[in-house]
Amino acid sequence: MSIYDTLNSQQKEAVFCTEGPLLLLAGAGSGKTRVLVHRIAYLIEEKGINPWNILAITFTNKAAGEMRERVDDMLGYGSDSVWVSTFHSACVRILRRHINNLGYENNFSIYDSDDQKKVIKEIYKRLNIDSKQLPEKAAINSISKAKEQYQTPDEYKSETMGNYREEQIARIYIEYQKQLKNSNALDFDDLIMKTVELFERFPEVLNVWQDRFRYIMVDEYQDTNRVQFLLLKKLSERYRNLCVVGDDDQSVYGFRGADIRNILDFENVYPDTRVIKLEQNYRSTKCILEAANGVIHHNYGRKDKTLWTENEDGDKVSFIQYQDNYEEANGIAGIIEEIVSKGLKYSDIAILNRTNAQSRVYEEKLMIRNIPYKIIGGVNFYARMEIKDVLAYLKLLDNPLDDQAVKRIINVPRRGIGQTTIGRIQNYALIRGIGFMDAIDMVEDIPDISGAAKKKVSAFADLIDELRVCAENEDLCTLFDCVVNDTGYSDALALEGTEEAKERLENLEELKNKIAAYMEENEHPTLSGLLEEIALIADIDSMTGDDAVLIMTIHSAKGLEFPCVFMGGMEDGVFPGYRSINSETEDELEEERRLCYVGITRARQLLYLSAAKRRMMNGQTQYNRVSRFVHEIPPLVLQSEVEEDTFSSGSPMHFAPSYQLKSKDSGADFGRTEHMSFGTQSPALDYEEGDRVRHIKFGAGRVQEIVSAGADYEVEVLFEKYGVKRMFASFAQLKKEE
Repeated sequence: MSIYDTLNSQQKEAVFCTEGPLLLLAGAGSGKTRVLVHRIAYLIEEKGINPWNILAITFTNKAAGEMRERVDDMLGYGSDSVWVSTFHSACVRILRRHINNLGYENNFSIYDSDDQKKVIKEIYKRLNIDSKQLPEKAAINSISKAKEQYQTPDEYKSETMGNYREEQIARIYIEYQKQLKNSNALDFDDLIMKTVELFERFPEVLNVWQDRFRYIMVDEYQDTNRVQFLLLKKLSERYRNLCVVGDDDQSVYGFRGADIRNILDFENVYPDTRVIKLEQNYRSTKCILEAANGVIHHNYGRKDKTLWTENEDGDKVSFIQYQDNYEEANGIAGIIEEIVSKGLKYSDIAILNRTNAQSRVYEEKLMIRNIPYKIIGGVNFYARMEIKDVLAYLKLLDNPLDDQAVKRIINVPRRGIGQTTIGRIQNYALIRGIGFMDAIDMVEDIPDISGAAKKKVSAFADLIDELRVCAENEDLCTLFDCVVNDTGYSDALALEGTEEAKERLENLEELKNKIAAYMEENEHPTLSGLLEEIALIADIDSMTGDDAVLIMTIHSAKGLEFPCVFMGGMEDGVFPGYRSINSETEDELEEERRLCYVGITRARQLLYLSAAKRRMMNGQTQYNRVSRFVHEIPPLVLQSEVEEDTFSSGSPMHFAPSYQLKSKDSGADFGRTEHMSFGTQSPALDYEEGDRVRHIKFGAGRVQEIVSAGADYEVEVLFEKYGVKRMFASFAQLKKEE
């Protein structure tokens, strides 16, 4: 019996089609890695191709390692000559031989993110750029995106003229590349960009590698960006034996620079492309696949394909609408207990979230029920940096003797208070037997600290005094707002403009939700009581044994599968998020739908979807409609428990507006809040572009721009004394001036 007899007809066709451009549209669970490994074996054993002439390329070291192992197991002797590599490692090997053509030494260094930050810091000092106005992370992120688009510093500069912020980044980009060149170093984005540059400028070098790699196979092609596309195009130009494998329905990394057009337009770039669809799924039940197909077929920007399986029908997809997100988390925990009692292991179960911030409520409810869990691709909610930072402020306000709290936040966000100054304050406190905060109040008496440093420390002490006044006179939610606003913490994150910073802001919103919930649940809420409750939750053993429920984002779950999957927060405004709903184009909403498809197809046997009638968002109770993605699932495969007024059988593309319940302390009645389209004013804001406003810290200014940012708005204000600031409306608390 041949090894190829184990393949289905489409898989065999893909293996035996070896010449010319080939597009394999490989649906979820269709065995694409198996096809690639068999294809390599067929090329070598049946076609007589030298292993030396084969390149198999993918994205992660883990994926490359798994493919390497399977190729070695199948082929044995000679398989090590096949290049099985990530994009970056392949480019490193090429550059080690030829980068001297670009004026570098072959022993170049590869800078990681820490090295990048150090170089950027030096450039900021040299160019006299204020990191408070333009955070280093924002510049690094913009430079990385430029390189993903194969955009040189000069090209970036010419395209950003007239935009002050972008012009500053262009200056940094130019200096950054000069510094790397002087240091004979490349960053990770350079590895691919410089390889493409090498091939463009030195055709003789390109000829060497085109002749070497006569057969090229690329996995996860839907995740490639522009510079990766250019690299593959160059390498495959001579022999044109380029096989790309991917699924446009699983393209969910647009925010990282992935360009879905690479796979959608493949046949336009290579008109003689042969297209083979791998549509048989070996993973999921028929009901789960019908649900996935029903959702993804609502996307327009996709290749037509439909997953099918010979597996059993299985249980219907469950959808339950709970009263609120706490009841939802408790309900999920209860179902987990029930299905584990029937024989499933905890490790067979995954809770998949749209965002990391959603995990907080699940963690608390699982802890209460002693259900073991692991956080994958992140850390426990209360161990996240931004949460610990804000809690440190609150701890200091509650307990002025908490030296660890003040040491954590004395320079967070950065105030220019260095470790030398902190060390001298500490020594002064130890010698006199006083607390660290007491020593800060006496900073003028501490020797060996410069006048400038003393001013910064005194300003910090004044800030803490102002926050204490807020703590004494305001409720806990208002105190939270004072902490994140007056310290500049939220502004610093908003200025970064990175996906990481946006996620950290979402986590802060979730912390505010916790505070609001604590206030509702306690007749006499206090700061001490809040911190005690959080400490008891955060200190419980996280029970990260081998048999544990896995909690992760859907992005982190891509490529994985589980017998049982829970997806909560299935509401318009959560999944899909407001940003995609309000976007001017369908692109963001279609990527959200692809993400939902990925989540659904992680499940093998059981899939539980859920929503909440009301959900705490940014400290306020918000009413959202059931997600349009739930409406798109065929009714025949859906078992739903939902109230009729929020789950209509009408057209899934027509939804009533969301509702928002104002804080119980505001004295306001329930009010309907239309979620406005991109660029228009939200009724939650009493100002619009062009209005004069006042900020509690920055004073008077004029609103330059208001941009929808999911459940919030990003507001850009030109302040009279502090220049341009970009901040989230919920944190900024701007007041319109008449």
